[in-house]
Amino acid sequence: MSVKDRIRVKDVRVLSDHHYTLRATTYDWQRSSGEWQTQHRQTFDRGNGVALLPYNKAQRTVILIRQFRYPTYVNGYDGLLVEAPAGTLGDIDPEIRMRMEAEEEIGYRLGDMQKVFEAFMSPGAVTEKLYFFVAEYRADMKVGDGGGLHEEGEDIQTLELPFSEAFAMIADGGIIDAKTIMLLQYAALNIFPDKD
Repeated sequence: MSVKDRIRVKDVRVLSDHHYTLRATTYDWQRSSGEWQTQHRQTFDRGNGVALLPYNKAQRTVILIRQFRYPTYVNGYDGLLVEAPAGTLGDIDPEIRMRMEAEEEIGYRLGDMQKVFEAFMSPGAVTEKLYFFVAEYRADMKVGDGGGLHEEGEDIQTLELPFSEAFAMIADGGIIDAKTIMLLQYAALNIFPDKD
């Protein structure tokens, strides 16, 4: 039996439709026992997204970014967030969007890009799925300063770090962004398995 056979959506109301969409939904769910149970959930739809870990294998470095994130601030984090370059997908192919974001945020026009996995980031309430990429960078791929788009309120600093330093920032609390941790863990297993 598929999920679509176990759910009967009864009501969907849009609570907010500004930059993203918040919906309240009432549905009946058929439990594993066969019993039908009415449930109420809110879902936050911000669209799907992309994230990238640019790496230089010869130099053993990665490029990350640092920026202000209001939601982390209101949750008690008083610092700029260190993250992998990322962005929302919209109606664009994930790899094309990631290439655009790389130029906007870090100023690199990257060559071969590899999609390594997809993941739902907070499936209890948020519909977003991220497409995760890695790509090797070289100095001759730099085509601009990066920094993001001013009109979107972006004020991004680019960080080129030794992989070992970036990886250590997971343990010491310097990196607390889930997508970045996931990409650094991927790199530790697949790109830099001989961490220095």
